[in-house]
Amino acid sequence: MMIDKISGISPVNNLQNTPKTGASKSVKTGSDEIHISDEAKRLSEEFYLSQVADETPDVRSELVEQVRQKIQDPNYLNDANLSATADKILAAYGF
Repeated sequence: MMIDKISGISPVNNLQNTPKTGASKSVKTGSDEIHISDEAKRLSEEFYLSQVADETPDVRSELVEQVRQKIQDPNYLNDANLSATADKILAAYGF
């Protein structure tokens, strides 16, 4: 048994025969505003800075390579350079 129509109603014909409403001619648009609290701004900046810190490598490989090349040079390791390096290390620790 095959049913083509139920009670003589075709849903497609009903949609096609439905009168269309016209677009409203007067549409009022209001202005939307958002307010971001100072705390939200601070948290956003902290999040951004943590993202940048996560993406930044901990080791500056170009600087490490420069130091390696300097150490390879026998003329670089002299008393003046060793003394200056020791002074910088001590200064970094507050001595």
